[in-house]
Amino acid sequence: MTGEEKTGGEAPIGVLCLETSFTKIPGHIRNPVTFGFPVIYKVVRGATPERVVSMGDPRLLDPFVDAARELEAEGAAAITGACGFLVLFQRELAGAVGVPLYASSLIQLPMVHRMLRPGRKVGLLVAKKTALTRRHLEAVGAEDVPVCVAGMEEEPEFREVMLEGRRVELDAGRLEREVLGQAVRLARDNPDMGAVVIECTDLVPFAHAIQERTGVPVFDIVTLTEMVHLSLTRRPY
Repeated sequence: MTGEEKTGGEAPIGVLCLETSFTKIPGHIRNPVTFGFPVIYKVVRGATPERVVSMGDPRLLDPFVDAARELEAEGAAAITGACGFLVLFQRELAGAVGVPLYASSLIQLPMVHRMLRPGRKVGLLVAKKTALTRRHLEAVGAEDVPVCVAGMEEEPEFREVMLEGRRVELDAGRLEREVLGQAVRLARDNPDMGAVVIECTDLVPFAHAIQERTGVPVFDIVTLTEMVHLSLTRRPY
């Protein structure tokens, strides 16, 4: 087990991780203090943000499948991913293991849409708006969901640390201002937005502030992981 793992408890959740080195603050799926249950991390070597987010490199499928099978062998009761753009591999990854696998927070999109009254959009906060395609939505049956999208690729702190990997140190305050700026603009420009789904795991530590500023429900990989974990650890009433 690695130093990033949290032991003890029941039904550990496995996390497929990109190869990144920046600081993962509380609220990030790769910071074990985010959860009150055990988490097992598996870094896929060569899976850089460039290859996963910008390129959607199909050559990464086999390494991710291998990593998912390793997590299952190590006792993961369910498996998820630390990048929403892994949604492209959802079908293949889920078919490669015998435990539930949800590669991306975007798998929540159809559910969230059906919670809203007709005419409402689902806002998406993504790492790179230009990289999000119809294929990503089709991978989870969300191609007909009305969405409005904001991307972080032009924000300096996010771009330099998360996308380009120029620095290991993260200025969390600066990143929070960038994230909130995008979220507020998205809400302002789309008054018919009824909820937000955060694609990018790096933005989740600021979900509480996003909700506070936009006034709508906010879904992300942590909300989904907590729901899945609860489904695996039911207790009698």
